[in-house]
Amino acid sequence: MSSERRWLLAGHSDEPIDVGHTVQLVLLHDLVEIYAGDTPLYDSAAGLDQEEREVAAAGELFSLLPPDQAQHMRALWDEFEERRTPEARFAKAMDRLQPLLLNWMARGGTWRTPGVTADDVRGRKAVIGDASASLWEAGRRLIDEGESRGWSRSAGV
Repeated sequence: MSSERRWLLAGHSDEPIDVGHTVQLVLLHDLVEIYAGDTPLYDSAAGLDQEEREVAAAGELFSLLPPDQAQHMRALWDEFEERRTPEARFAKAMDRLQPLLLNWMARGGTWRTPGVTADDVRGRKAVIGDASASLWEAGRRLIDEGESRGWSRSAGV
């Protein structure tokens, strides 16, 4: 396996990806998210205007650039948001996998948010499977184990 395929868990991608392009998508997504204000995944009230805030943030940020760069950055940001390429799907998977791992290490972390169940966590993280069956299988195992340890609630509880 080439060193590029090992980087960023790229070897787990179900489709070949350009790692450099994937990194660009992740960084640009996070830049816009930082400017817009991050929205906690399980805060449904804050999520109501998330898309509007991020679109506005992207517009403001990209307007600071020369037109050709602004157009390029907007195209990259749209690619990530629409998940229309293997790189964008994998970037989104990494965006959802990283907090899953953090929550696991924190013995539940935001999984303990009032009203959130293990099924909610599975539903919000399922996008990982759009890019990597193996990483989604590992993620499901972590969520299942967290549920069995009481770090997240079962749907019926």
